[in-house]
Amino acid sequence: MIYHLLYPLHTTISGFNVFRYITFRTIYAGITAFLICFFLGPWAIRKLHQLQIGQYIREDGPKSHLKKAGTPTMGGGLIVFSIVTATLLWANLKNHYTWVMLFIIIGYGFIGFIDDYLMQIKKMNKGLSGNEKLGLQAVLALAAGFFIFQAPEFSPRLAIPFLKNISPDMGWGYIFFSALVIVGTSNAVNLTDGLDGLAIGPVTIAAATYMIFAYVAGHSKIAAYLQVSYVPGSGETAVICGALAGAGLGFLWFNTYPAQIFMGDVGSLPLGGALGTVAVITKHEIVLALVGGLFVVEALSVIFQVGFFKMTKGRRIFRMAPLHHHFELKGWAEPKVIVRFWIIAILLALISMSTLKLR
Repeated sequence: MIYHLLYPLHTTISGFNVFRYITFRTIYAGITAFLICFFLGPWAIRKLHQLQIGQYIREDGPKSHLKKAGTPTMGGGLIVFSIVTATLLWANLKNHYTWVMLFIIIGYGFIGFIDDYLMQIKKMNKGLSGNEKLGLQAVLALAAGFFIFQAPEFSPRLAIPFLKNISPDMGWGYIFFSALVIVGTSNAVNLTDGLDGLAIGPVTIAAATYMIFAYVAGHSKIAAYLQVSYVPGSGETAVICGALAGAGLGFLWFNTYPAQIFMGDVGSLPLGGALGTVAVITKHEIVLALVGGLFVVEALSVIFQVGFFKMTKGRRIFRMAPLHHHFELKGWAEPKVIVRFWIIAILLALISMSTLKLR
């Protein structure tokens, strides 16, 4: 809204020309989202306390987590509100990809809200069933994939890092591939959300990384120089990534150890979905496995644990899955697990950015 209200005035007041720059609007989208989270955070914590919406702790989880029972959850609604508000204020609302991103963020936030509502308010221990949750996610992801596929000048070719001359055309199959990336990332972030600040830290790092990728992919000259896929209009998603990173920092202020509030599925599902969607839009889908490598490992630890348990009739690879619980049971203090995982996320982000030159 700010962009549409103030940028047209640049013809009479030259200073308003600054609103045309994606970099400027990205910075202030991030600051806006941060301030919304920062100032509304205490109110949200008090309100959730009053409504008695407290975290349910699994009895089969680490015993040290039992003290967290009752900590306000569903704080992810504040993250979603911050991202959406900052995006509406600073992004170009005529951009096709802006609305695809908002569609996923709001849609996945609604799915997460239903799941948290059933679990935390209706006291249904499992909330939505796994099939119900995946089904709803898949429908929205397929719709997003279709909207992206239909965008003018969008190519369904798959960009492969390090192999600039190999770019297979996936045709209509790209829609299903997009849905797989979006749903997979959403659930990987959801599985990582198990310790104070563990998920929101790497999500913020990944959002900042894709903020750079989005700007590069949407700039024809830079994309040509770095030999990456140029996607007209995709640069605008940098503004949303900035809002996501800002909201992440604002929420982390209250979610850091010991957490005053948890995000719940209403936060983890849309955050992961947003990362998957921007990866598809910017043609950096495969690089997402590196940027979000921490989420990938956490998800694989659950898959391997469950598969090995069934195959061997009760044996386990890890002491507990997801992986962060394994290290807790090995004796690592919770803050140590969190910070070390953040360090890994930063290193993976730096390595992934090197792929812009290694082509």
